[in-house]
Amino acid sequence: MLLRLLDRGAPVLAALLLLLIWELGCRLLDVPVYLLPPPSAIVEGALAVSPGSWANHIWATLRVSLLGYALAVIIGIPLAVALANSRLLSRTLYPMLVVVQSTPVVAVAPIIVVVLGAGDAPRIVITFLITFFPIVVSTVTGLMSTPPELLELSRSLGASRWREIRNIQLPFAVPHIFSALRISITLAIIGAVVAEFVAAENGLGFFIAFSTSFFKVPQAFAALAVLVTISLILFRLVAMIQKWWFPWSLPKKDQ
Repeated sequence: MLLRLLDRGAPVLAALLLLLIWELGCRLLDVPVYLLPPPSAIVEGALAVSPGSWANHIWATLRVSLLGYALAVIIGIPLAVALANSRLLSRTLYPMLVVVQSTPVVAVAPIIVVVLGAGDAPRIVITFLITFFPIVVSTVTGLMSTPPELLELSRSLGASRWREIRNIQLPFAVPHIFSALRISITLAIIGAVVAEFVAAENGLGFFIAFSTSFFKVPQAFAALAVLVTISLILFRLVAMIQKWWFPWSLPKKDQ
């Protein structure tokens, strides 16, 4: 029992120890707040912002992140199924996807803003571009990992192509798909923040840029802490969905 409590509480204890070292280090070394604020100054900075303002910025970032992420899932998984089952499509589109993914999104973000204008559209597109590729690649890998003897058996029994994909390929790809979904949900937050650095009037990325430009570094760190918290919550939600709906796809120690 004690060992189990220590095992579950170890991350919290490690985080508290890190915060204590951070606080003491800043105070003992007399580090200027505008360079590296201690945790106590970050809390003060967070409390200096009204709850309404926090809610506005958090909702703006969360909305864009989830819309870009949902778009990547809706387009990415069917495209991965098509790529895994069509040699022609794979040879034609896969190199283009690699080229798109290799292009730094930060560099093309201003161009996207110029083309799409102000509003949520460019921010959603930037988030989509960052999250799309991991979903496609991981899903294709999962689909291609299907044992060929199972596919040959299903074809010998006269199964249709769609039934083969639905009943054999997709179940084998579930662990790969959820690995990509967990990674991409955190990338979606990063994509939204990158977009808000370029063009936005609200959102946590905008708030960080605004705070640092006025040397309100503790508030910028507070926004970073909120971003990390949101990423952890979303990551955990995706993991819980996998555990609820596809418990058989988890490693035995996680079931």
